Amino acid sequence: MSLGQAIAPHLPYLRRYGRAISGSQTSGDGLVAQLLETLVAHPDAVDTSGDLRVQLYRMVHDNFGLAAGQTPGSDEQVAPEIAIADARLRRIPSLARQALLLTAVEGFNHEETGRIIGRDAAEVDRLIHEATDEIDRQTRARILIIEDEPIIAMDIEMIVRDLGHDVVAVATTHSEAVAEAQKHQPGLVLADIQLADNSSGIEAVQEILGSMSVPVIFITAFPERLLTGDRPEPAFLLTKPYQPATLRAAISQVLFFDESTVPA
Repeated sequence: MSLGQAIAPHLPYLRRYGRAISGSQTSGDGLVAQLLETLVAHPDAVDTSGDLRVQLYRMVHDNFGLAAGQTPGSDEQVAPEIAIADARLRRIPSLARQALLLTAVEGFNHEETGRIIGRDAAEVDRLIHEATDEIDRQTRARILIIEDEPIIAMDIEMIVRDLGHDVVAVATTHSEAVAEAQKHQPGLVLADIQLADNSSGIEAVQEILGSMSVPVIFITAFPERLLTGDRPEPAFLLTKPYQPATLRAAISQVLFFDESTVPA
């Protein structure tokens, strides 16, 4: 198997991680593009006989660290998501946030996460608790759930409320989702892709975003279908089936980049 063939299955998930730690599709995909450029120039940068997945995530992690360490000049414009992240990073270390994402969203264990970020398992555990406590303290939101499966909707609502957020409504169709969004002006939307009336959750969200600016987490059993890098795509995806820790991490990460919850 060639190096390209070995890497290809990991690319959708590397994009997801890159977008999550950077806060945007453009920045996240740029981190993965840097990884690919490095491997084209230096194919021996990874050992295909070892744990390739850990090595690839480590490269994205390192690229993000280099990008975050660059200080823009006075005549450069700082992207809004970077400005928001900077405000939060004064209150929570980036490394702790990445440890949380790698374990709760990407499914690495503490030892693997430690190999990616250069820390031991005990330190990873401490970082995860630090990130969880601080992000939960910083972020509170009014959330609209768009989900047509009653059991899943109830599960999501319970998790959201346990995190200290308010659920303003649960919508099951396109028209209901748009109406509830306009009525409640939520601070976050959790949206399934297929709705009860066979309408598209993506189309419902597009209509919502036409009249307001609100962060969105899409929920799907097939994230690779939405992470091709070929068109505008959601920065945040939750894969079904999910664990409560996964939903918690995704919500916290989205709100991390939402300026409406930046502490004064």
